[in-house]
Amino acid sequence: MTAQDWYPTACRNRAWWPGKVTYRQLFLTDIRHSPLKEAFMRVHSLAVIVTLLFASGAQADALDDIVKAEMTMRQIPGLSLAIIDNGKIVRAQGYGVTEKGGKTPVSPHTLFQAGSVSKPVAALGALHLVELGKLALDDDVNTRLLTWKLPESTLSAEQKVTLRRLLSHNAGLTVHGFPGYASNAPLPGVIQVLNGEQPANTAPIRVDLVPGSKVRYSGGGYTVMQQMVADVSGQAFADYMRDAVLKPLGMQESSYLQPPPAERARLNASGHLADRSLVAGRWHVYPEMAAAGLWTNASDLARFAIGVQQSLAGTSNPVISAALTRQMLTAQIENAGLGVFLHGSGSAQRFSHGGRDEGFDTLLTAFSGTGQGAVIMINANDNSRMMDRLTAAIGRAYHWPEADYDVLLKHPAIHIDAKELIRYTGRYELANNTMGTFDMRGGQLRSIFDGLPDETFVPVGAHRFHSTSRNCELAFIVDAQGEVTDVVVTTKGKANKAPRIGPLMHTVAERADPQPARTRNVQDLLSDIARGGSGLGNSGFATPGIKNNFGTQAIGELVNVKSLTFLHEQVVAGREVERHGSKVDSVLAYHVSGIKPERTLLVYLTADGLLTDFDLVDD
Repeated sequence: MTAQDWYPTACRNRAWWPGKVTYRQLFLTDIRHSPLKEAFMRVHSLAVIVTLLFASGAQADALDDIVKAEMTMRQIPGLSLAIIDNGKIVRAQGYGVTEKGGKTPVSPHTLFQAGSVSKPVAALGALHLVELGKLALDDDVNTRLLTWKLPESTLSAEQKVTLRRLLSHNAGLTVHGFPGYASNAPLPGVIQVLNGEQPANTAPIRVDLVPGSKVRYSGGGYTVMQQMVADVSGQAFADYMRDAVLKPLGMQESSYLQPPPAERARLNASGHLADRSLVAGRWHVYPEMAAAGLWTNASDLARFAIGVQQSLAGTSNPVISAALTRQMLTAQIENAGLGVFLHGSGSAQRFSHGGRDEGFDTLLTAFSGTGQGAVIMINANDNSRMMDRLTAAIGRAYHWPEADYDVLLKHPAIHIDAKELIRYTGRYELANNTMGTFDMRGGQLRSIFDGLPDETFVPVGAHRFHSTSRNCELAFIVDAQGEVTDVVVTTKGKANKAPRIGPLMHTVAERADPQPARTRNVQDLLSDIARGGSGLGNSGFATPGIKNNFGTQAIGELVNVKSLTFLHEQVVAGREVERHGSKVDSVLAYHVSGIKPERTLLVYLTADGLLTDFDLVDD
């Protein structure tokens, strides 16, 4: 399963993470999150005055134009932006409106859901208890949990679940992320979430990998941490975070209270899904506060980032010491720090996290030692490269380390007939578990996310296209029968060959299901995955790789699948498509009924007919 077509991060849940992302990733993230190119320039104290002009709308600039153009192209209702330079917020600005079709403008004070960016802030709260000696990074969490205990497992007999492992996503715990609860739905308590008991809509949080053996993103792990913090502090989690982190860092407008009280809810933006429809009830409620429950704005999250930067420098340490901050910003395993993900080194090291809740996306990125960074929050789920483009533009404007200053090369376009152009459309495997979609819109070849055009490519030669917005070339490979089998994507001199995994469904004719029994097997397995538990592990229709990577986690998005209607089968043998450690021989496409918005299910089968992955995609 990938993050929505092309963009490797976010995550179809509430996390962007460079690995398995289910809603996802990025990842987001999340999550697999494609590397972000970001940066900032040093400005003088006059920037504060200029910022006030920006925020009041009295002055616009090139960055304003870029933000507004991106929002228009991607149909983003509202956006909150904060830019950090020289250790200060030099720009805090709202764009658009709080709800599609509404008239209330987004201001710097408008509140958004932070999604998984709740995690780094919550991690700082746990680290504060470490600083006080009330928690220890490497103790078995069951020695500190009071009102609930993580069930013992043979997998954790020797290697224990610890706070360090919880914060760096290698504790071996289940439950990637949380879908949240409709505003009028019954809410579970945290213990019910931990045990997967009604009315919780996710599986029990349990150990299903040896702790410390591998990185696997787990919002469930942060929910264990949430309960431990409440137990040790003696306070409700939201109250503790207010006193220990939010107030000391000046995050006065932020809160973990779920659901948000009425006096705060008046400042809330409304969430919008990938198809830009309004989230029912305006937003979801997240009792999993540490993992996904923070209501905040870009300015307050920038204050968090500045707080981490100052704490590392030793200039201000209201929450944790410089020594503990160094641990926070040190890779524990792969690129996972304590609550954040780390990129680059030396002066170019930055800490970041992406987030997604139902109808909201967030990106926080900041440099550890230069006093630079940015926070972008939107009231929509968007799976495109928009966040990349915005952070790249900010980086150029503010001279971040490793900013992208490439000059766009111009290429003379040639004419291609529409019937010829359509054969290049389809879905392509840009990297393992990372999908890209191309379609013909307005007579041009475009990359597509969430059903919306994202980037335009013009023909410049035989089977060759060039982006109109960056130095990126597509060179399609055509077999002897005239079928496109692959595309070579070249960016900054680096070429990546991406096999074509199938057409877009609006370009193919209907046909009868050649193997109805196979379709029933697919639907039965999806039901097992939706419920979580042992069903997937006991299935004879699934590969060992998908069993291992999904474990007993439930994918709640699949619960509402009612039926599958066969659409297409694409043979991809020999194209080097791989999912969860198995080579893919064919890709089945089905129309799915019961899920809103309606989407297409892609099922990846091996040569021996076993299911090794699936994706829900727009078409």
